[in-house]
Amino acid sequence: MLREIESADEIDLVIAFIRSSGLRQGLGDALRRHAEQGKPLRIYTTTYTGSTEAAALDKLTAMGADVRVSYETSANRLHAKAWLFHRHSSFSTAYVGSSNLTYSAQNDGTEWNVRLSAARNPDVIARIKAAFETFGASEEFKKYEKEQFEDALARMRRSDRPDPTVISPTELELKPFQERLLELIEVARAKDRHENLLVSATGTGKTVMAAIDYQRLRSRLPRARLLFVAHRKEILQSSLATYRQALRDYSFGELWVNGERPTDFEHVFASIYSLKNSIDQIAPDHFDVVVIDEFHHAAAASYDAVLARLQPRELLGLTATPERTDGQSILHWFGGRIAAELRLWDAIEQRRLSPFEYYGIHDGIDLQDVPWRRGQGYDLDALTEKYTGNDRWVRFVYSQLVDHVDDLATMKCLGFCVSVAHARYMAAQFEQMGIKAVAVSATSTDVEREGALTDLAAGRTQVVFSVDLFNEGVDVPAVDTLLMLRPTESATLFLQQLGRGLRQSREKTICTVLDFVGMHRREFRFDLRYRALLGGSRRDLEKAIEDGFPFLPAGCHMELDRVAQDVVLRSIKDAVPSTWPNKVRELRELIRLRGTVSLSDYLRETGLELADIYKGDHTWSELLEVAGAPIESAGPFEEPLRRAVGRLTHIDDRQRLDGYLALLTAAGRPNTGSMSKTERRLLHMLIANLGSQVLTKKNELQDATLQQATDIVWRHPQVLAELRELMSTLYDAPDHVQHSFANEIPLQVHGRYTRLEMLAAVGEADRAKTREWREGVLDVSAIGADLLAFTLDKTSGDFSPTTRYRDYAISPDLIHWESQSTTSADSPTGQRYQHHVAMKRQILLFARENSDERAFWFLGPATYVSHEGERPMAVKWHLETPLPGDLFAAFAAAVA
Repeated sequence: MLREIESADEIDLVIAFIRSSGLRQGLGDALRRHAEQGKPLRIYTTTYTGSTEAAALDKLTAMGADVRVSYETSANRLHAKAWLFHRHSSFSTAYVGSSNLTYSAQNDGTEWNVRLSAARNPDVIARIKAAFETFGASEEFKKYEKEQFEDALARMRRSDRPDPTVISPTELELKPFQERLLELIEVARAKDRHENLLVSATGTGKTVMAAIDYQRLRSRLPRARLLFVAHRKEILQSSLATYRQALRDYSFGELWVNGERPTDFEHVFASIYSLKNSIDQIAPDHFDVVVIDEFHHAAAASYDAVLARLQPRELLGLTATPERTDGQSILHWFGGRIAAELRLWDAIEQRRLSPFEYYGIHDGIDLQDVPWRRGQGYDLDALTEKYTGNDRWVRFVYSQLVDHVDDLATMKCLGFCVSVAHARYMAAQFEQMGIKAVAVSATSTDVEREGALTDLAAGRTQVVFSVDLFNEGVDVPAVDTLLMLRPTESATLFLQQLGRGLRQSREKTICTVLDFVGMHRREFRFDLRYRALLGGSRRDLEKAIEDGFPFLPAGCHMELDRVAQDVVLRSIKDAVPSTWPNKVRELRELIRLRGTVSLSDYLRETGLELADIYKGDHTWSELLEVAGAPIESAGPFEEPLRRAVGRLTHIDDRQRLDGYLALLTAAGRPNTGSMSKTERRLLHMLIANLGSQVLTKKNELQDATLQQATDIVWRHPQVLAELRELMSTLYDAPDHVQHSFANEIPLQVHGRYTRLEMLAAVGEADRAKTREWREGVLDVSAIGADLLAFTLDKTSGDFSPTTRYRDYAISPDLIHWESQSTTSADSPTGQRYQHHVAMKRQILLFARENSDERAFWFLGPATYVSHEGERPMAVKWHLETPLPGDLFAAFAAAVA
């Protein structure tokens, strides 16, 4: 190690625990000599467990080290240990292992570490370097300040509740997933929806998000009067402290609870019980922003009176459980929709929820003869008969518990049943087998439910079997085992059941989930719940199941036994009309029932996606035609133009959607001579995509002027009809806050564009026609810009390990990008990159996640920061507009 330090040009180290004792035995002297020579020394550590000493960090900063500290100890507990020794000779090395910077770890402890070299492991070194770059740019790591560090340790030791009169020295900062949720709220507001529900798991910082959302709203609302409503004083006190921290104002807000009453009534944190008795005395529009915490309580009469009275400019509901146990809905307050919802996967990735082991187990139950009601699923009475009175099946469930759970006597298990009778039957059977069990349901008294949960948490009961109690009625963080004993098709219900076992608790490290899979009817949709969990298309889901679920959050495991896998895969393939004849048959049936069927109607009724319609060069027009529906007349390039429509399903910006719908619904053909430059470019973007598929001998469409090409397309009434259908279907597709780039250039930052569309947007009509741009870089002198289009793929088979970390996001506003292999720093291209600001040129970045995607995300203008090496140049670009949370998570090489 000492020799590594001596020969290094720069050193990065991330060490969870650093103590003064670890700087003895010559290590501290070696680091000092390195720093005294002016060589960079960057150190990342944490307050996790309170093991790091301020005295050790003082010594390191005194010798010139750049010390950064992570104060995040609840969700993202840093426990890494790694050294990276940079050498300009390209012979960098790294040590990764278990050793902290303490005496025992460095001298007499049993530790395992591995040495890696760039000469033999260039891809691994590149990965480690990318991770350190992300650490360096992350807001999580704060520059070491002794007072802040010692205050954090003192607060950890006290474990105090938040004090609403004291502001924490650290500012609130959002994680990428939290930024993404707030962005979705903003997208909803941009669509003129001002009653929005935010659904996010317990422990994911809903109040923090609400506070920062309010902070941002204050700049847009003149008064910004706030009402925050909750049902308990402790929640109100904690929320007030959070808002004060977000606003950096210790005098912000007043409590209205347990006899305390506000005097100013500008920013009020009120209990629902205090509020409901005085609601008639408050003017409906007095509060500009109303935030309701734990909104699933809002179906109660007390909340109903408050919500019916108030008319805020912005209503924000917060909940972890949008469906109530009593079946009453809360979504009518939000137009029947959820504006932003945290995926379970993201919450586990962020370590806000416990990881789980999921086992799908075939149980031999044949459900194919159970009656099925469309829209309701299996008949519950008939389903109950299948599961009750079947002692052999219960013994099978018990045997699976024995196989998968270490100690049945100490487990804390929830079993989700079909009906009250089923729950009672299961509890009685388990009692006979020596497992303390109880059944509860919506028919149980509050005392019975609370007693069952208390006994479960205390270990006096091992299993609580329940029905219709998936939310607040069953909430024990210590639950470590789940039994899925009912066929649950609903994605919402499945995720709620799963979520009941994922609350974090010191007593558990993982939740074991046993899901019993029978032989189902064709109508049963396994794909709905698994896709809600895993994301992606049905084909992605099939591949994940076939490959054994290879991409899961750290600590999670999913496994289907052989028969269960066959059942699930067959269900996924058969539950929707996946073959062309079946799609046609479904459309014919819908036409028979309804008469006219739109593309949107068809997708909603069948569960299909746009990709299913345009798969294999099929089209919506063809589907209508074969199903016998009336369609418009054909034009000279009908077939290739129909196929080209399927290349437009990526359109996701309002400028294009509004513009194209206006063109397609107007009378007559567009007149390009009367259009503005922006309108002509928008039209050209459409025509370029359509014309690229028309490859006749004369290339009539591609070789035409814009007006001629437009006239040709407008000679195809059915193609225009399909375009109208598609644009209408896509109209709600925009799900990012987008920003106009420049006058006369119709590109929206965080919209998606093909290369042809990029060329048409910047006025490169000739290049768009010939599809000249095939490389990743294009010099567009007409607008004084370089367009850089690159792929940030880290898993595709098209990329070798040594290329997967060339292009990635270091932080939301910093991109690492590698030039073409022939570009040197002193070449004209290299000079343009470095001096583009002085040359009054722009760098425009476009990125896609993998090579299967035709369209690239427009990341907007970027500014040169620095570069390393040449042929290729490794350049860092600073984005003018930071990446949204989801794009940063997808594009980052490592997220701190």
